Amino acid sequence: MDVDAFVVAHRDTWKRLDELVKRRRELSGAEIDELVELYQRVSTHLSMVRSASTDSVLVGRLSTLVARARSAVTGAHAPLWREFARFWTVSFPVVAYRAWRWWLATAVLFFAVVLAIGFWVAGSHEVQSALSTPAEIEQLVNHDFASYYSENPAGSFALQVWVNNSWVAAQCIAFSILLGIPIPWVLFQNAANLGVIGGLMFQAGKADVLFGLLIPHGLLELSAVFLAGAVGMRLGWTVIAPGERPRGQVLAEQGRAVVAAAVGLVVVLLVSGLIEAMVTPSPLPTFMRIGIGLAAEAGFLAYVIYFGRRAVRAGETGDIEDAPDVVPTR
Repeated sequence: MDVDAFVVAHRDTWKRLDELVKRRRELSGAEIDELVELYQRVSTHLSMVRSASTDSVLVGRLSTLVARARSAVTGAHAPLWREFARFWTVSFPVVAYRAWRWWLATAVLFFAVVLAIGFWVAGSHEVQSALSTPAEIEQLVNHDFASYYSENPAGSFALQVWVNNSWVAAQCIAFSILLGIPIPWVLFQNAANLGVIGGLMFQAGKADVLFGLLIPHGLLELSAVFLAGAVGMRLGWTVIAPGERPRGQVLAEQGRAVVAAAVGLVVVLLVSGLIEAMVTPSPLPTFMRIGIGLAAEAGFLAYVIYFGRRAVRAGETGDIEDAPDVVPTR
């Protein structure tokens, strides 16, 4: 081996590793990944130099560099609180933010179905008669719809709501393995149900009751369901159109990102369920209940936009495998 040529060929790599080691407490996620990769590469260089050269100065220099890099890479594993913080400031919001086009399209189409079916039901007595008897419709709009939110203890109702909503979101994510094809049907069923109830409440002059009971929790709840559908369909589309990279690699990355979304949505739906159990049936004035719902929705969207945009600019994808397992140390 021509040692001089070898040094010239790899000098920049060694210099870059030395720079990263010196800045180990200030590295971004991408730079930490680079540090690990260069450490492995330079370790190979050291083995090659040891076996092919008697230049003790070069061997010593590379040995010192590799030792310092090893210390930086394996010095300390990330504590649980750091992993927890990274999940909520990077992994989850960046997945939601990167899926914003799918998320928005899902919401628009969902509400288009709700409005179409709602106007159809409200404006057609034939449709109403086909759905149920006049007595049953009157029971629904004057009693059952409102009592649904208050007939059970708040704690058990919150748990029931959380489980039901999580099941819908889980279906949307699970169906991604079928190219996301069943997801529109799951969302359509929920949109149709909401449209039917909305149409019946409107034709009975109960729009104020409808909005007063749906908006407090419904905005956040539906946003979570839309996001679940969006990431699930996006994963399905990845299988169909992976781009220039290998399909398996892209699918694995997106699949791990979907896992991050699923974990985050469990908590979002828990918050929604608590609002539905504690705020929706409360004696608070309607405007206050709606205000709480709007504040929760605005807070969630602001959180996704702020942390998601910041993570995208840092080159994050939401792939949980990319999360550094170590904390560089001096």
